[in-house]
Amino acid sequence: MKKYKVTLTDEERVQLRQVISAGKAAARKLMHARILLKADASPDVPDWKDQQISQSLEVGTATVERVRKQFVEDGLEAALERRKPDREYERRLDGVGEAHLVAMACGQAPSGRERWTMQLLAEGMVGLGYVESLSRETVRRTLKKTN
Repeated sequence: MKKYKVTLTDEERVQLRQVISAGKAAARKLMHARILLKADASPDVPDWKDQQISQSLEVGTATVERVRKQFVEDGLEAALERRKPDREYERRLDGVGEAHLVAMACGQAPSGRERWTMQLLAEGMVGLGYVESLSRETVRRTLKKTN
């Protein structure tokens, strides 16, 4: 017995068919539209099992289950569109830290060095106590952004 049963309205069925017939959407969106049309459990529509859907569309059964679940819980748009990532990253350098980094990069290189490297700048920022830790990639992105 399926836990999440997809029952499409006539409007939703028409909308999904339009998405597929236009063919101008992302491959993922087109595939999810096809999955929803085949997973439809309305009385006048043939009943497809998840295994049949996955074989006919060449996707995994887990994908079929996930699309059905997303449709039932969040609606048609959520099942078709990608969801935004939940994670938010805390910035290592604020405006003041960026200013210190740029000033350090524009200044004289440490003794025995011809120029600053990304790693030297990162270690310098940590050594001066502006941040607890800093990767050279963060230094590179910051300097690239500020030119």
